[in-house]
Amino acid sequence: MDFALTEELEAVKATAHEFAEHELLPRATQHDRDAHIEPAVFQKMAELGFWGLTVPEEYGGAALGNLALSIVLEELNWGCAATGVTVSVHNSLVCSPITKYGTAEQKKRWLPKLASGEILGAYCLTEPNSGSDAAALKTRAEKVGSDWVLNGTKVWVTTGSLAGVLIVYARTDPTVHKAKGITAFIVPTSTPGVTIGKKELKCGIRGSPAVEIIFENVKLGADAVLAEVHRGFPIALDTLDGGRIGIASQAIGIGRACLEASIKYSKEREQFKKPIAEFQAVQWKLADMAAKLDAARLLVHRAAWLRDHGRPCGREAAMAKLLASQACNYAADECLQIHGGAGYTDHFTVERLFRDARITEIYEGATDIQRLVIARSLLTTGA
Repeated sequence: MDFALTEELEAVKATAHEFAEHELLPRATQHDRDAHIEPAVFQKMAELGFWGLTVPEEYGGAALGNLALSIVLEELNWGCAATGVTVSVHNSLVCSPITKYGTAEQKKRWLPKLASGEILGAYCLTEPNSGSDAAALKTRAEKVGSDWVLNGTKVWVTTGSLAGVLIVYARTDPTVHKAKGITAFIVPTSTPGVTIGKKELKCGIRGSPAVEIIFENVKLGADAVLAEVHRGFPIALDTLDGGRIGIASQAIGIGRACLEASIKYSKEREQFKKPIAEFQAVQWKLADMAAKLDAARLLVHRAAWLRDHGRPCGREAAMAKLLASQACNYAADECLQIHGGAGYTDHFTVERLFRDARITEIYEGATDIQRLVIARSLLTTGA
């Protein structure tokens, strides 16, 4: 068993870290305050190939896989979590399902534009009354001749106001069990009837827009169906495995930033005539933060490796998401505690990191949902 990264992955990591250090970290606070990511950042990421990390080379992607994506996401989120989640959603929730389930024509039409960053993608699953119970969605797509007509509302759509294409899940057969009558559609945002609604004012990752998207009599051709009619929910679940690996990677990046900030501050801050780093109480906080983050990173890399090798990873992705998000929030909480009152102000980045960390236990499946996924797997297949 070899835990070392290949030379290629080490190079990918170094490139991502350099970009995060020089381009994202200096802008992260401003992204947070403005609730907006500078367009120049997107362009530079396109030049580095970050928009198509898992897209096949024949469509202009880097074809580096999920482990490389995880490594890049850790570095990007270390610098700016709002930018990091944008890259995660684009790659894991949009490029991935089109690559895996799309027709030759769908791949040819969308993947080159997505891989180059010409357009961004967004994922439309959650609705006002269906969050964790995603199969309870009410957005409808009705067959009219050879076309489909889409009506409904999606919420919490990350990057929705910036996207050029959406993966939308809608109910196409209301007569069957709720999880069986759902279809996935590829919907250009320029389609008549697609409207961007309200933008949420969030606690953290403010630079990444989360919006409502309304569909009113949106006419779609048969070629908009991703894979098969009524087979959308399995696609959603499979896609979310990749999404959970992405958000787990985000959590590690934010948590690592918290740990590094804690080490730096504890060496500089003096109390009782010595740096607080010399106090055992602080040292134990640092040790626990590091151990939890390292353990979580190993789980994340295992899940990404399994996905790259075409092996089932639902349980492993849920474990990675569960523990990485908990480790992240633990690190953020302890980082704020180490900084004391100063950390509760915007004089230090810890207050932004603290706010950014919290969402990692909520989106792409809340912590309790991850436990349900793990438990059901254990009860079905054993330990």
